[in-house]
Amino acid sequence: MNLIVTGTVSIDTVQTPSGEEREGILGGSCTYFAAAASQYGPVRLVAAVGDDFPDEHRDTLAKFPNIDAAGLETRAGSKTFRWGGKYMDNMDERETLFTELGVLDEAPPEIPESFADSECVFLANSHPMVQMDLLSKLPKARFVVADTMDLWISIARDELKQLLGKVTGLVLNYEEAEMYAGVRNPVTAGLKMLEDGPEFVVIKKGEHGAILVHREGLAALPAYPTETVVDPTGAGDTFAGGMMAHIAKTGDTSIHGIRRAMAHGTIIASFTIESFSLDRLAGLKSDEIADRYATFSNMLALG
Repeated sequence: MNLIVTGTVSIDTVQTPSGEEREGILGGSCTYFAAAASQYGPVRLVAAVGDDFPDEHRDTLAKFPNIDAAGLETRAGSKTFRWGGKYMDNMDERETLFTELGVLDEAPPEIPESFADSECVFLANSHPMVQMDLLSKLPKARFVVADTMDLWISIARDELKQLLGKVTGLVLNYEEAEMYAGVRNPVTAGLKMLEDGPEFVVIKKGEHGAILVHREGLAALPAYPTETVVDPTGAGDTFAGGMMAHIAKTGDTSIHGIRRAMAHGTIIASFTIESFSLDRLAGLKSDEIADRYATFSNMLALG
């Protein structure tokens, strides 16, 4: 299946508990998702940036030959979305230092005509109405997964509920799932969300892994036991990128196929957090992925 991701490409500033800070680095949901997905096959990227977007970041994206960036729209006179964050000592919590919406305050990007036949679609986090509008322009879509966040649950719940009726799956963290469902148990929350339309929900629990709540059953995977955590930014997006790319590659959308795809997402995310931005993913080798997956598989008897 042709894989496409819609979302953000950003310029980030990240502070870690060690006191290290990186300013102006490449980030964004589309960026991390596409870099991860490209390890498995072609991925189409749709996002908008301003004319302040650095050439060096375009060069970084070009290091991933499987990323088709024809949908990266550059807007004259506009500013690229910028985000700054500071991680707490446990590296699982962070404080947002600043957000400059830039192009996110404007109309969403156009989907190139050459991308219209995309079948496997990931709608990265944005307003549910924007996600539905983008989805309406992809008539061949047959496996659609969306990401969301607490803000949309608070201010656009009705629209989010409409979106759930149009997608195959949803990815969100356990606090967001419990907030949407009004319960304090992620599995119960996931089951309640299935009532609104999707076939499955993937509930992320950070360092504690992820839960799959599917119409055909449940599954849970731990996080990969990584020794080095430098920057957790983008871990959730790379998890989604690895998961969706594996599904696009195999075409296996069964509960077992999704569980196996989640394992690949977990592995890719474990590499992402070992460096800032896309530094680790840019030099990642296929045998490194295979070796780490084999270790994880043996751990869990995935086969």
